[in-house]
Amino acid sequence: MPQRLSTPSLHAHVALVTGATRGIGLAIAHALAAQGCNLILTGRDEQALRRIGRELKSPKIQLLAHPCDVRDPQSIDDLFRAARRQFKRLDILINNAGIAHANLTVDKLPLPLWKDVIETNLTGPFLVTQAALATMKRGGTIVNNLSIANRVFAGMSAYIVSKHGALGLTNTLREELRPKGIRVIALLPGATNTDIWNTFWPQAPRKKMMSPATVAAAVVNAILLPPNATVEALEILPTAGLL
Repeated sequence: MPQRLSTPSLHAHVALVTGATRGIGLAIAHALAAQGCNLILTGRDEQALRRIGRELKSPKIQLLAHPCDVRDPQSIDDLFRAARRQFKRLDILINNAGIAHANLTVDKLPLPLWKDVIETNLTGPFLVTQAALATMKRGGTIVNNLSIANRVFAGMSAYIVSKHGALGLTNTLREELRPKGIRVIALLPGATNTDIWNTFWPQAPRKKMMSPATVAAAVVNAILLPPNATVEALEILPTAGLL
């Protein structure tokens, strides 16, 4: 008789999703909740967090919606203090929080805007991951949303640099955490229909884009692999390719 494979499940696992109030982060939160995964959801918009918390509330899962600014170490400390009060473990970390900037060449990009993008997209995942590793055990998974924009596009220097740096951080983390049995996935989504396009290309052809739910489904499928297998780089593009 052939051996029957058990159906993978994230029931009773605990996942932290940053930037969880919209776009890919919100879609991943929904996909994880559908798997029975307990959730720690965070973002800077407290009103949106409360709304998402009500939207995802279910007797089947535990949920903590707590505001956090990933640029601020104290805010991150407050988040993890609240998380430890409700949960004794962390199985999955989704570093999704990120911002873009208007299409500006290097000579016209203001330093405060450069710093804000770098601190959110690069320093933020570094700080959140540092805090998460204190409670993450063997079998855990870290997913860093890096965007296909680790390639080069003119006028997007701060965003591109932040994503290149975050890819380097992700690849380094993966090597450091292999002995501990913690998987690290670089999520590299192409054009996805989210609000971020309004920042630098409001007229982008959204009908050619993927939905956030499509990206979220791919992420959850990667997490559901057995602990001894890792999708190290998850690159997913619209069939139309790069826009």
